[in-house]
Amino acid sequence: MSFPDPIAVFRTEAAELLEQIEAGLLDLNVNLGDKDQIDAVFRGLHTLKGSGAMFGFEALAAFTHHCETAFDRVRKGEVPATQALVTAVLEAKDHMRALVETPAGDHEATSEALLANLRAAVDGAKSPGVHQAADVPAQTLFKIRFSLPQNAMANGTNPLPLLDELRELGECTIVADRSAIPSLDLLSPTDLHISWNVELLTSQPRSAIEDVFIFVMDDMQLEITAVQAATAAAKSPERQETPIQAAEPVAAEPVAVSAPRVPAPVTAAPAPTDAKASKASENVRVPAEKLDELMDRVGELVIAQSRLSQLAGGSGDLQLRAVSEDVERLSGELRDTMMVLRMVPVTQLFGRFRRLVHDLSHETGKVIELVTEGESTEVDKSVIERLADPLVHLVRNSCDHGLETPDERRAAGKPPAGRIMLSARQQAGEVIITIKDDGRGINRERVRAKAEASGLVQPNATLSDQELYQLIFQPGFSTAQQVTNLSGRGVGMDVVKRTIDALRGTINVISHPGEGSEISLAIPLTLAIIDGLLVRVGAGRYVIPLSAVEECLELSIEEDMRSRGRSFISLRDSLVPFLRLRDLFRTGTKPDPFQKVVVISTGSERVGLVVDQIIGDHQTVIKAMSKLHHDVATFSGATILGDGDVALILDVGHLVAEGQQQEAHLRAAG
Repeated sequence: MSFPDPIAVFRTEAAELLEQIEAGLLDLNVNLGDKDQIDAVFRGLHTLKGSGAMFGFEALAAFTHHCETAFDRVRKGEVPATQALVTAVLEAKDHMRALVETPAGDHEATSEALLANLRAAVDGAKSPGVHQAADVPAQTLFKIRFSLPQNAMANGTNPLPLLDELRELGECTIVADRSAIPSLDLLSPTDLHISWNVELLTSQPRSAIEDVFIFVMDDMQLEITAVQAATAAAKSPERQETPIQAAEPVAAEPVAVSAPRVPAPVTAAPAPTDAKASKASENVRVPAEKLDELMDRVGELVIAQSRLSQLAGGSGDLQLRAVSEDVERLSGELRDTMMVLRMVPVTQLFGRFRRLVHDLSHETGKVIELVTEGESTEVDKSVIERLADPLVHLVRNSCDHGLETPDERRAAGKPPAGRIMLSARQQAGEVIITIKDDGRGINRERVRAKAEASGLVQPNATLSDQELYQLIFQPGFSTAQQVTNLSGRGVGMDVVKRTIDALRGTINVISHPGEGSEISLAIPLTLAIIDGLLVRVGAGRYVIPLSAVEECLELSIEEDMRSRGRSFISLRDSLVPFLRLRDLFRTGTKPDPFQKVVVISTGSERVGLVVDQIIGDHQTVIKAMSKLHHDVATFSGATILGDGDVALILDVGHLVAEGQQQEAHLRAAG
């Protein structure tokens, strides 16, 4: 049996903690007085520091300790939260990620520079007279007794850092209790038998002591008792911190004191029982590659089931048909379950852009507000991973090119803060992700002038707005007057186009001068298994993604002859261009007597595909094309049919674009 690498597990958990810290800092930046967010950031830093120390990431623990201390002072009210402090800790968080990923690297100079920024932010946030009401803070004497489980040290828990953290809270006396140590012949060197008795005089609350033991709270024995309240002036002068010493065990009887005892000692609480914690405890972390492997197995099962169905259909054995139907039902349910397992909400994607917009706002000097909608929309995890880079380019482009400066927005009668909206929604078998801004919009004349200068279009060519806007995705195309560190080289939008094409998606652009732009990405929900419509053209069979199919019509020989030369069909008082796949694929065969037209669409654009026969629906396991066929734009992949033959999957976006281009040429010629 193999066990997961503990360092890899820590890095995964550290990445989640860093995301939580960043989200808390960005929320705090909006409302600097939000105590819940201050506490959340402090807890995240405290947890990261403790976990880092536990797994040997000493540099991470030492660096994070300074950020934790800064937020501890904010939490206690010693300094207020400021945007400068939030910015400093955000920069420090990026460095923490580097300390997690490359702990052996040379980070000393960067750490010192970031800590200098942090100290400056904290010193600049100090408010005079924060604690002048009381010259001396009230202090409490706590008696603490704790013992860790016997296997604590074997599991990597070191008690000495716990004692060091208690020392940081105030003056304390620490005595080790060795009474439970067995005789030498029974002693195991990996077992822990020592417990500790601590007297701590501190101005911190009981919760600060409990935070010290936050990582081991569930398994340890812990008693915390406040036995005396005092002030620093009343403190006994002979109370000094003493080192850990070997001594006789402390008597079990309580120490007699004149001050009344506070409520009964606090013991380690059982595991939380609230709904959120219960739900979290039911989750199981599974490596992504295992899900991918399981998805491949399900795909092979779907292919085998298709083969079984075909054999059963040609057999007169009723029992074989019954078994085939059961296998088909079970494989379908397994497929649906597997698809759900691979789905993740787009909030994981949208959450990254809060930090990006925050940084771009500082970098450009613009006031930018990010709004998100539809965060619960779920998409295949592989799609989410590949959408990150295109969305970064689109958001950066909106911030740099789209949104105006505050002065320009005021002059245009707009509020000084620009708005960028990220939204997601499901539509049939696709997810539509939209990036919308309320900026200046796309300059149509400048785009056309740049396109003509680059030779992309002829000077007298007639182009629709959509065709013109699609030119901004051409390699090297940019209308920026100067190159900046944000944009101007014409590379980013080309990356967007190539990535969306690789995902079998489409891009739609809408822009209104002075009002803003909207770019919509239509992406398949999954890249693994889809429902398809199996058709025949000549002797070959092809699959059309069922989510793109609007309807099917019959095209007789007479109608086919009448439409020669114009390639349009009338569909409910509108003309829809169509492509003869027989001509496109050069099959060299004669058409069937009654051809069919499959009307497909992407967004608002439609085109018909003329096929010889519609065979029926088909569960399509998508197989990637070989590198030799990467430039064949008509097909997006292939699948294996039940009889073992290969059917190519049509690229709907490419075919619709080709049909619309054919329509434009015919209209221009007519």
